[in-house]
Amino acid sequence: MTGQLAPAPVTGTGRPGGGVRPVVTGLGVVAPNGLGTERYWAATLRGDSGIGRITRFDPSGYTSSLAGEITDFDPARLPNRLLPQTDLMTRLALVAAEEALDDAGADPRTMPDFAAGVVTAASAGGFDFGQRELEALWSRGGAHVSAYQSFAWFYPVNSGQISIRHDMRGPGGALVAEQAGGLDAVAKARRHVRDGTPLMLTGGVDGSLCPWGWLCMTRSGGLTTRTDPRRAYLPFSPDASGYVPGEGGALLVLEDPRAAAERGAPRVYGRIAGYAATFDPRPGSGREPGLRRALRLALEDAGIGPADVDVVFADAMGVPALDAVETQVLAAEFGPRGVPVTAPKTMTGRLLAGGASLDLAAALLSLRDQVVPPTVHVDGAEVPDTLDLVTGAPRPARLRHALVLARGHGGFNSAMVVGGRD
Repeated sequence: MTGQLAPAPVTGTGRPGGGVRPVVTGLGVVAPNGLGTERYWAATLRGDSGIGRITRFDPSGYTSSLAGEITDFDPARLPNRLLPQTDLMTRLALVAAEEALDDAGADPRTMPDFAAGVVTAASAGGFDFGQRELEALWSRGGAHVSAYQSFAWFYPVNSGQISIRHDMRGPGGALVAEQAGGLDAVAKARRHVRDGTPLMLTGGVDGSLCPWGWLCMTRSGGLTTRTDPRRAYLPFSPDASGYVPGEGGALLVLEDPRAAAERGAPRVYGRIAGYAATFDPRPGSGREPGLRRALRLALEDAGIGPADVDVVFADAMGVPALDAVETQVLAAEFGPRGVPVTAPKTMTGRLLAGGASLDLAAALLSLRDQVVPPTVHVDGAEVPDTLDLVTGAPRPARLRHALVLARGHGGFNSAMVVGGRD
């Protein structure tokens, strides 16, 4: 990072920075099928799955046993002093943050005070860390509980540790909306860029693959109980039986385009063009779920119509009733088979608060390479006739805009439109 960055300009749209369209200049990915952006993307285009039987603990006593685990992470990538005070999800987030900033060619420590901030998504906090401390409490007593328990489990811990390590003293925060939070965090970061912060690091990295976290997830009733990784997570299929959880996610560097150009950012993946979030109505109210409204409002925010969307990265819950809702929404807005739809998360599992951010990274890479990654293990002939689900192999396409959809437990819906470089 070189030079002094000017604040984002105040434009004439009635709100500070309202005309600024923030761009993504860096990506950092930690995923079960690839550690690092390009390794993940190459594996995704090959259709390599990272889903398998849990190895971190013995899952035989639980109703579900499959997950998307990151098995090749080496903690030695981080300073020793950070290891006693961090959960695995935070270690992964620190690695993703470093990759994203390196990719953007940005070093916040050389920027003016408060010129860079962090907003991340979370869902459960550091379950693994918390479980170890509970074990210490009940087996050896309170004197053996780490003082780091006071923050290592906490929802904003990823934002805090990243901001401390990279001296990012600008706006900070955390969004908690399960899967949808991965988009909500990016939207909040976009708002900070529009309000004058030149650079924001944002997205989500999450994971709770420990016995305590696993017990909570299995009690949700949404996980598949199948044991064959190839027949476990089958969104939109008549054979769908639930989803497979995973760990990981993606972090993005979001910048004011003028500031990025002034500092000589090496690349622009695309821009955050539109976003909206809604909440589902009360069960039994007879009102339609909020996903369609989120989709419409996101397109309106982007200033485009359905015909301008070239690919949809679906929420793809894998729960038949929720898949049916998403299928109906897409058919209603785009027409039957009106837009290619994909779910690369069939290779990673649903990554809690990290899943939608990873989809956003995949959407930007799709725009870069003009190709739609496949949905794996789902037979395209079995999905509803109204859905053009990309299966089997990547599909080359002319891509201008991609739409990412995400839903979170409890009724959260978010939609985000990303566009290619202007």
